[in-house]
Amino acid sequence: MVRINLLPEKRGQVGRRTATVEPGQLWLVAVLGAAVATIVACLFIQKMKEGELAAILADNAVTQGQIDAIGKQMADHPQITARLKELRDREDAIQKLQSARTGPTSALLELSHLLTVGGSGPSTDRDKIEQLKRDNPAEVYNANWDPRRLWLTSYKEADRVVKMGGLARDGEDVSELERRLKLSDYFAEVKLLPGSKQTDTKTHQELFQWELSAKVRY
Repeated sequence: MVRINLLPEKRGQVGRRTATVEPGQLWLVAVLGAAVATIVACLFIQKMKEGELAAILADNAVTQGQIDAIGKQMADHPQITARLKELRDREDAIQKLQSARTGPTSALLELSHLLTVGGSGPSTDRDKIEQLKRDNPAEVYNANWDPRRLWLTSYKEADRVVKMGGLARDGEDVSELERRLKLSDYFAEVKLLPGSKQTDTKTHQELFQWELSAKVRY
């Protein structure tokens, strides 16, 4: 005999049956979720790396532009160097011409000051004079010397080497001129050449004939 249960089941039992899911289905859902998360993460990282790559490429483009600009400048470097050398040579030539034009005048003016009564003495550093007074007073010029005791009769310059000569009352006057020339910034390598005594035919006074050589600075 077949029995048919016509009684309704309880709600709790129906709900439990409906909510029951197989374990295999849970595993499949977890795998799919992990895959989706991985894909999303990969896309995010790729987007970020593409941005970094774009920034690096932009920096490289700027750097390459600078290198190209420098390269163009360097391409003209030999011509620029040659032009600068030409300008410097021309400037040096002008300076030499200017020195040759004004230098002898400056040296003669200095010599005139050295032979002027009550002059200021040689053109030199005052500290140098003070140091010389302490170390070697004999090399300091005599501010009370009377330049009228010495006469300049010749002055010749060639290749910045000058020879001058004349007459003096005695050898000490020539030594005073020598000291002044050595202290002057306009003269160097001052040398006293051999001299001689002679008698003036008009005054019958004994004089000293002298000659000096030096290099001029200008």
